Formats: sequence, C-alpha cells, structure tokens
Amino acid sequence: MTSTTYLVTGMTCGHCERAVTQEVSELAGVERVAVSAETGTLVVESGTPLDDAAVIAAVDEAGYAATRA
Repeated sequence: MTSTTYLVTGMTCGHCERAVTQEVSELAGVERVAVSAETGTLVVESGTPLDDAAVIAAVDEAGYAATRA
C-alpha cells in the first residue's frame, strides 16, 4: 500500500472535502482518500504509486489547487 500526502488550498468546509474526495476516488488504483479542510491535507492510499499529475488534476477538477507535501 502506498500513501501520499498533498496540500490542498481553497477548501473551507465539508462540501469542499466531499468534492475533492469524489474526484480523487475516481482515479484508477485509489483505495482510500482522506481529506481535511481544517488542515488542508489530502492523503491518498493506493495499491501502486499514483501519478502526482493525475491526483493534482483531479483536485483541480474539483475546483482546488494541490501540491505534493
């Protein structure tokens, strides 16, 4: 299992967390997603390493910006 943390900017509430969770969960290989608007973090667990660009693009699709922590 691979766990990767990203810093997400612009999230302020539970709706924000759900939007990011939904987009990132759709990526192939993702097994678990944990998002916190309070800390501005996204933790993605997957069976194999994910492409950072794909995760960042999914966060962008949700309307936020992300960088690998």
